[in-house]
Amino acid sequence: MKNLKYNLYFKVATIIIISLLLLIPTAMITGLINERERTQEDAIFEVSSKWANAQTITGPFLSIPYYKFVKDNSNSKDTSYKIIKVKDYIHVLPEELTVNGEIIPEKRNRGIYEIVVYNSNINISGSFILPNFKSLDITPQNILFDQSDLNIGISDLRGLEKLVTVNWNDVIYNFNSGLAQTDVVQRGIFAAIPINNSDSTQYNFKINLELKGSQKIYFSPIGKTTDVKLTSTWNSPSYNGSFLPDDKDDLNGFNAHWNILHLNRDFPQAWTGNDYSVSNSDFGVDLILPVDNYQKTYRSIKYAILFIAFTFIIFFFIEVMKKVFIHPIQYILVGFALVIFYTLLLSIGEYLSFNTAFLISAIATILLITAYVKTILKSFSLAMLIAGILTILYGFIFIIIQVQDYALLIGSIGVFLILALVMYFSRKIDWYNLNLKE
Repeated sequence: MKNLKYNLYFKVATIIIISLLLLIPTAMITGLINERERTQEDAIFEVSSKWANAQTITGPFLSIPYYKFVKDNSNSKDTSYKIIKVKDYIHVLPEELTVNGEIIPEKRNRGIYEIVVYNSNINISGSFILPNFKSLDITPQNILFDQSDLNIGISDLRGLEKLVTVNWNDVIYNFNSGLAQTDVVQRGIFAAIPINNSDSTQYNFKINLELKGSQKIYFSPIGKTTDVKLTSTWNSPSYNGSFLPDDKDDLNGFNAHWNILHLNRDFPQAWTGNDYSVSNSDFGVDLILPVDNYQKTYRSIKYAILFIAFTFIIFFFIEVMKKVFIHPIQYILVGFALVIFYTLLLSIGEYLSFNTAFLISAIATILLITAYVKTILKSFSLAMLIAGILTILYGFIFIIIQVQDYALLIGSIGVFLILALVMYFSRKIDWYNLNLKE
């Protein structure tokens, strides 16, 4: 056993095995991060389910029923067929669609988690012009104009705060819950509005929606020209979907403007049945919280093996160059201290900002390891050397996390420099004649 104590290859093998074994608690902490993130998502879902989920507004659009005639081949034993009359719908989109909305955000808490909900006041206006029905291969005699519906798709109807009405050519109609058909949207409200069959008639409309939701609000660009303006005091918006706003101001909230033409989407102004889907062109804004501590903690733990390996290499070089002996148990304790850093970061980050949590966790870990190294090596200078190296490492990881777009570049350069330093300081060691004994 005494020979093993001073055997260089046994020492290297022991350090490698300890490093690999420490990846097990590191993986367990990674699983803990994912579990806490899922708990946060459950909290968001629970609050959203009681308030209202993310909202997508589609509309308004006209759905006009008509009769079409199809062959009935239901009798497979008979080669003859009969013509039957089937009811279908023509879906007509507005010529102009203008949306002006104010989003009023509010933070709600569920345990230690914050969730963003909002109230909104949305004014929708525009106009319709009926299409040339002959281009759709439909004769006007088969169209049921008096049974037309004006539909608005709303993804979560629980968000409606008040009754909804539409000013349709200066006549007020009430909206009702539900849809007569689900060709375009699955959920929404409708108003029964009889129209005439004059292709030249223009129908103007005005609608006000007071709508609640959580985290996101999206729109479908169903107008031939769609103009959407949203304002809010929320100062960390994320614009997503198929279109980004033309201009925005995120200094004291946001003021976003979208202007979209029918040429920018992949569906026409009128069609029959469920031939087209409008949801692929949705756009809008996410009211995101400024910091996601779980994602940053997850990114930082990816560098755990770098911390463990580089710290152990420094310890090994101290053994080689200063002829001091560090027991494998002491390697394990230092390794556990490096791993516990991520548990501290995760737990403190649930109550404080990520930067503050990182600073507290890093200082606590550095002080613990420095004090321990000073005790086992009986050297203040070596303890300060370890403290300085750990400070540089933690600072390096912190910078990588802050500059996400350049993380790979900075990380690659940093690892390269660390390897270069290790090679430089080990260049004169005669590994064949190396002996750990005094």
